[in-house]
Amino acid sequence: MSESRLYGAVAEFQTPEDLLEAARAMRQRGFTHMDACTPFPVHGINEALGIRRSPLGWLALVAGCAGCAGALLLQWWTGAVSYPLAIGGKPLFAFEPSIPITFEATVLLAAFATVAGMLALNGLPRLYHPLFQHQRFQRVTDDAFALVVEASDPKFHATETPALLRNLGAADAQLVEEGD
Repeated sequence: MSESRLYGAVAEFQTPEDLLEAARAMRQRGFTHMDACTPFPVHGINEALGIRRSPLGWLALVAGCAGCAGALLLQWWTGAVSYPLAIGGKPLFAFEPSIPITFEATVLLAAFATVAGMLALNGLPRLYHPLFQHQRFQRVTDDAFALVVEASDPKFHATETPALLRNLGAADAQLVEEGD
């Protein structure tokens, strides 16, 4: 016997405009734990849901700067401190020949940080999500637009929230339970 908890309410809308209007209306009513599932990107949905800009760009910038500084420091330390070779009056460290390795280390660390950050910020890998069990959820990969209000939202009510979503133009609004 499995015990289920309530995950939230899922409302299906016919057009992206209806979805945007409903998301804005729910946000104005004070709902904050919402998500939208659409078959293609919908312009303005992030603002309507109150989703902030991702910190991923800053993470990539910091990692790229660390890769750049680390590569330059390593090349300077090996050439000028650890194993100095004075050959033909050349300097122990020159910036120009260090550019390719510095560029590669910058790109490598930024790429690793971007992938790791994307996985962490998206909560991946996640092999199961309660919405996968919703009977009509597969349509969001084709022609439906879904607004999800999570039960963790302080304004969520098991009977009033689906009714409110229907009043905002949802073709269908149902409760979704978490699996075991």
